[in-house]
Amino acid sequence: MHPLLLSKNSKQMKYIFFSLSIIICSFTACQPKNKDLGKKDDPRLSKLKAPEGFSITFFATDVDNARSMALGEKGTVFVGNRTGKNVYALVDADNDGFGQKKYTIAKDLNMPNGVAFYNGSLYIAELNKIWRIDNIESTLDNPGERVLVNDSFPDKEHHGWKYLAFGPDGKLYVPVGAPCNICDDNEKDKRFASIMRLNADGSGLEVYAHGIRNSVGFAWHPQTNNLWFTDNGRDMLGDSLPPDELNIATKKDENFGYPYCHAGDIPDPEFNKGKSCADFKAPAAKLTPHGAALGMKFNIGNMFPEQYRNQIFIAEHGSWNRTSPIGYRIMLATIDGNNVTSYKPFIDGWLDGPKAWGRPVDVLFLKDGSMLISDDHANAIYRVTYEGK
Repeated sequence: MHPLLLSKNSKQMKYIFFSLSIIICSFTACQPKNKDLGKKDDPRLSKLKAPEGFSITFFATDVDNARSMALGEKGTVFVGNRTGKNVYALVDADNDGFGQKKYTIAKDLNMPNGVAFYNGSLYIAELNKIWRIDNIESTLDNPGERVLVNDSFPDKEHHGWKYLAFGPDGKLYVPVGAPCNICDDNEKDKRFASIMRLNADGSGLEVYAHGIRNSVGFAWHPQTNNLWFTDNGRDMLGDSLPPDELNIATKKDENFGYPYCHAGDIPDPEFNKGKSCADFKAPAAKLTPHGAALGMKFNIGNMFPEQYRNQIFIAEHGSWNRTSPIGYRIMLATIDGNNVTSYKPFIDGWLDGPKAWGRPVDVLFLKDGSMLISDDHANAIYRVTYEGK
């Protein structure tokens, strides 16, 4: 043993143990928790710009590949991922606006991107299956066995990750993307390039809307109950064509044009032969070309100013093959009835010059009216609050 450790000098012993504790803490559990790493003082947050009166903090900083989100009745935030295999639950135990507790509630799944909460159960979308975990908020530390809801979806990985949400009709809506950049596989299998729906017990699976290349976000208008959804336009037509779309589905079996027509008035150079864009439903708005509009929600809370009530917030994940990157931001679509009167940035700053340090995926409003934003690149979830007058 080192002779210093044999010293009977109490002051010397205290100094030694204090020094050892500093060394140990520098590598282990004495490191600051996520909560202490800076909900407000993290340098990344200073890059994000929002309208005056809004504040942006971290809700979580260690959620691997954070993708789609769903809110439980007790305030639990469920998070799926695409490149990983797990589904997480976040709990703000002390109501300070930060999810201190993180649970892994499902493992070893195949692209579990979509999550939805309904009647106490969590629904999880894999590539070609939907699962259910009952009584989930009471069993976060030891979830029960998953129940198979439906396993009759296509198993093509291209655009195979799925979004989930329950509609006002109590049915579960599930998009099935086209298994390609541009192809007519939907002519052979009507499930492709669609939004499907089924009953909560897995029965009654049907195609609800057609001609949708790849929707990774939708929500229902709080007053009309119409389904609004984003759709990503095809690639390889240049930097500016076609724009992504914001669409409205008002009834079953409407067709939004893919692969024959894009954004309502752009015939596809390969697949439009014998077709007319007038035969398909045009979008409510043309969005950023290649901006990758994903998750969207209507703001129905009371925290944000009245001008934002019942308006649409959309996460633009950002372009992947555009000459000049675009997107990487939260957009605000202002609507009047079924008309989109403006589409402009609400929060940006994830794109720092030619490179992005974050990529927004989904938005979710909490019961207090604050908004969460998931980021699968920074492995984080942000919380947006309004404190202005």
